[in-house]
Amino acid sequence: MGSTEDLDHPQTILQYNSGFLVSKVMFTACELGVFDLLLESGEPLSSDAIAARLGTSTTGMERLLDACVGLKLLAVELTQGGALYRNTEVSNIYLTKSSPKSQYHIMMYYSNTVYLCWHYLADAVRSGEEMLKFMAGQNSVWSICGRDVLAAFDLSSFTQIYDLGGGGGALARECVSLYPNSTVTIYDLPKVVQVAKEQFVPPEEHRITFHEGDFFNDPIPEAELYILSKILHDWDDEKCRQLLAKVHKACKPGRCELLKSRETLTYR
Repeated sequence: MGSTEDLDHPQTILQYNSGFLVSKVMFTACELGVFDLLLESGEPLSSDAIAARLGTSTTGMERLLDACVGLKLLAVELTQGGALYRNTEVSNIYLTKSSPKSQYHIMMYYSNTVYLCWHYLADAVRSGEEMLKFMAGQNSVWSICGRDVLAAFDLSSFTQIYDLGGGGGALARECVSLYPNSTVTIYDLPKVVQVAKEQFVPPEEHRITFHEGDFFNDPIPEAELYILSKILHDWDDEKCRQLLAKVHKACKPGRCELLKSRETLTYR
C-alpha cells in the first residue's frame, strides 16, 4: 500500500476522474479507422483529408486527432498548408488491424462490451439494486464471445453441466445451442435465479434448469462439467481453493472437467 501522501496532490484525483476519457479517445480512433488509414496512406494527412475519407465531421475529427497527439498515439507536423498527422510507432504496432501485434480487436471488445458493463458497477456493489441492468450487462459479454469460448473446447461428450454463478443464463443458452445433447443447470442465489427465470431464460428452453443456493455454503451436486465464468476472480485465494475443492469432491470420478473462462482444468 502506498502512503496517503501520494494522493495529497489534487492532480492525482483529477487523473482518476478523467481516466475513462483517455480510453474512449483511443477506442474511438481505433473504431473510426484513423490508425489504419494513416498506415495505409504512407504519408501524413490533414484532418480534412482524414475526415473526408472516414466520413466524419471535420471539426470532430480535428479534435480527436489533437487528443491523440496529446496521448502520443499520433504525431503532428505543422506546415504552411496546415497540420499533418501520422501514426507514432506504438500505434502502428498495436492499434492497426494489419499489425501482427495488433490489439485492435481487444480494444473494440473493451469499448463496446466491457466499458458498458462497468457503467453498472455501482449497481453491482449495491445490495442487488437494479440487478436486472447488471445481469443484462453481463449477458452482453457472452452474446459476443460466449460461443467462441465454448467452441474452443470439444464439450460434445458432456451431457450434464452445471454453470456455477450462471446469472442471466447467456452462456448456458450458448452452450445448449452449440451442444444439442447437453443440459445446463444454472446454480446461483435465489434472487438471481428468480430474475433469470423472469427476464432472460424463456420457459420453453427445457434444457436449461435452475438450482437455487450459495455454492460456498450449500452442497454442489454431482455433474460431468462445471463452468465457473467470472467467478474465481471475485474472491481471494482461500475462497477459490474452498470452491475448487468442493467442485473436485462433487466430480463424477474420471468424468469431470472444470471450464474457467478460456482455460480448462481436467480432473482424472
